[in-house]
Parts: sequence; C-alpha cells; structure tokens
Amino acid sequence: MAIITFREALRQALDEEMARETGVVVMGEEVAQYDGAYKVTKGLLDKYGPDRVLDTPITELGFTGLAVGAAFAGMRPVVEWMTFQFGLLAIDQLIHNAVKYRSMSGGQFKCPMVVRGPNGPAEYLGGQHSQSFASYFVHVPGFKVVAPSTPYDAKGLLKAAIRDDNPVIFLESEMSYGHKGEVPEEEYLIEIGKADVKREGTDVTLISFSKPVLMCLHAAEELAKEGINAEVVDLRSLVPLDKETVYASVRKTNRAVVVDEAWPKASVGSWIQAEVMKDCFDDLDAAVELVASEDVPMIYNHTVELEIQPTVAKIVAAAKRVLYRA
Repeated sequence: MAIITFREALRQALDEEMARETGVVVMGEEVAQYDGAYKVTKGLLDKYGPDRVLDTPITELGFTGLAVGAAFAGMRPVVEWMTFQFGLLAIDQLIHNAVKYRSMSGGQFKCPMVVRGPNGPAEYLGGQHSQSFASYFVHVPGFKVVAPSTPYDAKGLLKAAIRDDNPVIFLESEMSYGHKGEVPEEEYLIEIGKADVKREGTDVTLISFSKPVLMCLHAAEELAKEGINAEVVDLRSLVPLDKETVYASVRKTNRAVVVDEAWPKASVGSWIQAEVMKDCFDDLDAAVELVASEDVPMIYNHTVELEIQPTVAKIVAAAKRVLYRA
C-alpha cells in the first residue's frame, strides 16, 4: 500500500484509464497547461497531448455539451468543473440531453461520461461557492451519483465511473484533496452502489458521504471516550444507494444519525433519514436524527461559516440524543 493524497488518487485513476483506452479524454477550465485548479490533472497534458487533455473557455454549458456529444459518438469524456457551483450553468445539457437520450432513444444512445469536481462548502468562499448540489442530481433518474471520502475509494470509484456506460456525477470535497490514505499499487475498481462500513459499532449508526464521513469518524472517537460505540457507514454511492448495508447497520444498533453538509430541506440527508425511518421503523429505538448545514445562506465570516456547517460536536450531540443521553 502506498500512502497518497486524495488528489493523487484521482490523478492516478485518470492516468490509468487514459492509458487503457484512447477514447478517454479530459476537458475543463485550466485542466491542461495549469494542471487543474486543484492539480488533479497534473502531468496529463505532457503525457497525452492537447487532443486528449483540453483547456476550455469559461463556458460550462458549452464544454459540458461538447462532452455529451463526444459520449454519444463513442468517447468517454471526463469533465472537470472547477466547482459544482458553476455547474448550474450546464444543468440543461446534463438533464435534458446526457441523462435522457438513452431512454428516449429506446437504448440506441448511451452517454458514458463523468462530471467531477469539488462540491459543497470549503472555507473562506462565501455564499456563491459553498453549496452542496448532490440532491440536484440524485433527484433525476438516470444519473449515477458518487461521493467518496478517502483516497482509496476515490481512485477505485473514479475508474469504475469512467468505464460505466451511464453519465456519472462524481462529487469531491475541496477540503479533502490533501487528505492522505492507503491506496494499493496494483489496479483495482470499486463497484458503484456499494456502501462501506468505515468503523464497526454497536450503539448508534452514523451515516454520511464525502467529507462529513471524516467528521463522523472523529465523532465516533469522541463518543468512545464516553463508552458509546458508534458505527460509521460511508454511503460512497448515492445512486444507486446500498440500502442493505445501511439497514443492516441500523437494525444492529437500533439508532441512527444522518450527516449531510447540504441544507436540510429536500437534501440527500433528509431523503436517507426518511428511508431509514420508513423501512426500519420497527427496529428503531429513537427517531433518526439529521445533522445538516443550517438553513441559511453561507456567511463569509470564518467563525460563522464553520458554525453553519455540520461539526463533530453537533454529531456527538445528535448521537447522544438518540441514545437518550443528552
């Protein structure tokens, strides 16, 4: 096992898949000469040339549409959005073209493309760069939606996403790019649609995805100091959703807390909360708690910015509430 950063794991996945198949191309703002805004595409231009690593204008609608057309033509484009906040400009191409043509054509067209980049709040970014858009894509049938939390998961899932024949939304966290973890040196893939139990426990299940998984693991450590044994389930894939793993954990612990850094209304977190309440009702000893960002626009002030989002303290408090130890 090598210990590498999240960004390096993504870069390795892109490199390996580009070497494997010439139809894999990367496009986006500053992905070529600048090596990517977050250096995920570092060195790819020198290795594969400008025909396969394309710097684009600042026109998300335009270059996302270019990728959709390339996918229809048999290529496997990987689009990097500098942030999913800018992706709102391209939502028409994805929802009305990329995700619909397979069913509208009776299966004659497929759209094997990946859209990846940072999603959700980071730090010091203010109100226009701090939203989580996971629920936007989860809401639309036809997308696969992936949100890894570790370098190991990021590499295996990105390789699987590039090989998938459906449009895959690949959500990353800006705050996780420097996070380090073990990654095998040999090739591997992770099946999209499989959750992972990151920590075994018996008293309460903490369910999350992307960056908040790391908060849940820290919260579990804090809870352990008080004799509470928390299990942490990393969804990894939002669509398809691995309900079996989630429900098995909840039925073991009989209590659950869902953590999502999006706003609470109509979020992925509130959807998971509702599903667990509905399908595990007879197994629950307490109502499922949701820890989400506060239902307010993001504030630039750093202290307030952090307080708006989920925190380890908020997760610990929610876990204690479902255990009636608050």
